[in-house]
Amino acid sequence: MASKNSTVSKRADALRSIEAIVQAASECLGRNPEASLSEIARAAGVGRVTLYGHFASRAEVVDAAMSRALDRGNEVLDTVDMAGDPRLALARYIEAGWQLVDQARALLAAAQRELSAGRILELHAGPAARVEALVARGRAEGAFRTDLPTAWMVNVLHAVMHSAAEEIRAGRLTSDHAADHITATVLAAFTPPGTPLPETDADAHPQPARKKP
Repeated sequence: MASKNSTVSKRADALRSIEAIVQAASECLGRNPEASLSEIARAAGVGRVTLYGHFASRAEVVDAAMSRALDRGNEVLDTVDMAGDPRLALARYIEAGWQLVDQARALLAAAQRELSAGRILELHAGPAARVEALVARGRAEGAFRTDLPTAWMVNVLHAVMHSAAEEIRAGRLTSDHAADHITATVLAAFTPPGTPLPETDADAHPQPARKKP
């Protein structure tokens, strides 16, 4: 019969292996969304048998890595000032949120290939709740439109952020201009019809025209 200390030691070893695998997955998939489980196992310093002992599939590994990234992202978003003018708060949220999306672009691409749309929405529940609260306050204060469902407006924001990541991968946008473009686009979508749009940094610093080949 295994001793209590032996059981505790095995559990600790398992937790260390899981942490190493998730950390390695975050790094490998963060560089290459097509990184194989063999690559991830090698980076974690474990064998494939050990990896499969904790994760039944590639999708489970990607899910764990994405969950880790979003948990850490939520810690960053906790520090964003969401008070004051809802439009300025939205701009601050986008600035911080975009940096997180930009850092995890490759990991997000892996998640979009491996996970269902419903699971990705579930993982983004924390950020979505922040935007929902801000949209509700902005609508109450007359800063944001009220003729569209809140859930749709939240989805528009995150869709534009993810589209910016795709545009960067395609070479049609640069990371340093993305937050301004996202802010200008989302403010235009959120502002009540007939209301002048607030000036954004994107207006003052337009993206340079790309040279024709």
